[in-house]
Amino acid sequence: MGHIYCVMWPQTKVLLNNPNNILLLSNKHDHVLILSLFVPPAFLYQEYRDTSKQQEIEQRRQQDGLTSGVSAGLGVTSPPALQLQLRNNSRSLSLWQNLEVVQQSGLLTQLPQREVIIQEAMFELVTSEASYYKSLEVLETHFLKNPVLVNTLSQSDMHFLFSNIEEVMKASERFLMDLENRIEQSLQISDVCDIVYDHAIKHFHVFITYVINQVYQEKNYRRILQGNQSFREAMAQLENQPHVRGLSFTSFLILPFQRITRLKMLVQNILKRAEENSDMEANAIKAHQQLEQIVKECNEGVRKMSRTEELISIEKTLEFKSKSVPVISHSRWLLKKGEVQQMAGPKSTRTMRSKKLHHPVYLFLFNNLLLITKRSSSGEKFQVLDSCTRAMLRTEDMEDQGQMLANVFNLKLLENQEERHVSYMLKTSSMSDKLRWICALTPNRRTRFMSTSARWMMGERLHDGEKGWFPCRVVEEIKNQEVRAQNLRECQRIHLAQEGGASSGSRLGSRGGRRTPKTPKVSNFFGTWTDPSEEEQ
Repeated sequence: MGHIYCVMWPQTKVLLNNPNNILLLSNKHDHVLILSLFVPPAFLYQEYRDTSKQQEIEQRRQQDGLTSGVSAGLGVTSPPALQLQLRNNSRSLSLWQNLEVVQQSGLLTQLPQREVIIQEAMFELVTSEASYYKSLEVLETHFLKNPVLVNTLSQSDMHFLFSNIEEVMKASERFLMDLENRIEQSLQISDVCDIVYDHAIKHFHVFITYVINQVYQEKNYRRILQGNQSFREAMAQLENQPHVRGLSFTSFLILPFQRITRLKMLVQNILKRAEENSDMEANAIKAHQQLEQIVKECNEGVRKMSRTEELISIEKTLEFKSKSVPVISHSRWLLKKGEVQQMAGPKSTRTMRSKKLHHPVYLFLFNNLLLITKRSSSGEKFQVLDSCTRAMLRTEDMEDQGQMLANVFNLKLLENQEERHVSYMLKTSSMSDKLRWICALTPNRRTRFMSTSARWMMGERLHDGEKGWFPCRVVEEIKNQEVRAQNLRECQRIHLAQEGGASSGSRLGSRGGRRTPKTPKVSNFFGTWTDPSEEEQ
């Protein structure tokens, strides 16, 4: 029989008897089990997340240098993948195996190393949720309910900035309490993915609403910050408070965006390590599928909102030379825009002497329409020179012929707005830019003709199937056969989760020579919502 710890605590609502001699209690606002034993009081999720990501990058580099895996054994020292020592003011986030109660229980001399790794993966999901919830509490108590800040805002502005953050907090609190209850049952965590799945089905829909509102949240925060001096002064004072730890207000606003994608990755880590055909694997697959669906709905919702906003903004800048083309449509969105140089072409010697060899044009490429425009002298308006449906575009790559004719391609409009066949010789700033424009203008390979001299690679990410161009020099081949095989096995298990258990082994089996990036891509800290697994091509 375990010990009963009787501790007086303000507003205590749960006092638990635990057979593993752990003090387990919680009150109205603080989850004492997690926040006091596992997460340092000043440890916020933003700090946890950034350090954890850097640690993962270093771990992957270490793994590529290994020649053999870690054998299953009884050691108490964790492999490199578990060295998650997140330091903050001389404090660190404990590993499951480093907890005193775990070490005293004798479990580490009984469990194989594989099971210890799984315990750590589940333990990280729980402790990171506690850290995330603590940061949400700071957002609520320090910003949302600050009377000085609230008095500077109208009711509509309060909604624009904070949306349904209180519902998000309640969802996290329920989730965290269920995770705590699971840990209470035994020192050796049985599973957490069943809890993730249950909450994803019942409660995580609040993430979708919050994330979709981010389009207006960002826009209105900038508007308020520029036009409301009282708000700006109050915010500056709040951001300088010690317990905010130098973090910006926006870093708290984007927490739900980051957490739902991070949670998917944590479940993914458990799925990789779970025993095949086990209940844990089945629960991890279900949880991963549901989180994938939530992230997908978030992305789709944000895309629709952003696309409409963008079309309205673009249409306000357009001036049509002759026939007006309606831009705003529920089925249209911007794919790519930018300036290229239109070459004068080989007309005559006198023409070449009297005119510039090229002049700038600005392209707006939508999913079903191309606008060729000329930027006004003010730089704020664009005069539409020509237009064509995207299906009637053809491109032809051209070999470099000296510096003046480098990075050039032909764009053919089979039928423009005046129902004529027109060709444009366009020059870009780099080979990369040229290839991106060619692939964007004519995504179907049958409608483009490529030069054989381009030193570029078309790649596909294993975990999500995203395709895009990249130069050979920014990647290096994974030469370690064991690491390559392990990467493919892990990706196969993730594909099984994403495809509902359908076998994808044959599709993955031919990708052993895949290359990995030398450096990670860094996204904007407060930009348009994107799933980290959906980086720009």
